[in-house]
Amino acid sequence: MADSKKQTILDKMLFEQLFKAHFVHLCNFADQFIHDPASAKDITQKVFIGLWENREKIDPQKTIQSYLFTSVRNRCLNHIRDQKKYRSKVLDLEIHDLEIPFEEDDLALNELKTKIAEALNDLPEKCRQVFEMSRFENKKYKDIAQELDISVKTVEAHMSKALKSLRENLDDHAFYSLLFIVCSS
Repeated sequence: MADSKKQTILDKMLFEQLFKAHFVHLCNFADQFIHDPASAKDITQKVFIGLWENREKIDPQKTIQSYLFTSVRNRCLNHIRDQKKYRSKVLDLEIHDLEIPFEEDDLALNELKTKIAEALNDLPEKCRQVFEMSRFENKKYKDIAQELDISVKTVEAHMSKALKSLRENLDDHAFYSLLFIVCSS
């Protein structure tokens, strides 16, 4: 019993030294991926928690520094992936809640349609095709990928690029009007 207590104390001391030696470097490393110091700190803390919880399973042949940097990198990539999914879902799901005032006169409506048509035409061909299939034809990403013989990830990338481009090229009113029109059809 006394030996296991001594081992636990020794483990805690070694862990504390490891934490002090690498925490700041790992936070900076994580921040290079996600450009958010608070999230980088959270990710790094979670890696150390995981290290402590799984300390018996770690291969002593591998360097702990390599393990830490690989774990931080992987968690950063997961964070980036999850953030993209969240932003996409927020845009897709909450747009119907917006109330967008439409001008009653035909001149303003025609001007709006022209702006939207120009912005769509400015998209690269594949981006526009993917956007129109998704938004105007209500096709799922998987179906678009099969029809165009591309991966679902490529469809996601085209949609992300299309939405970013449309957001940059249209003022807020025109952008939200486009999304409102698309969601209503």
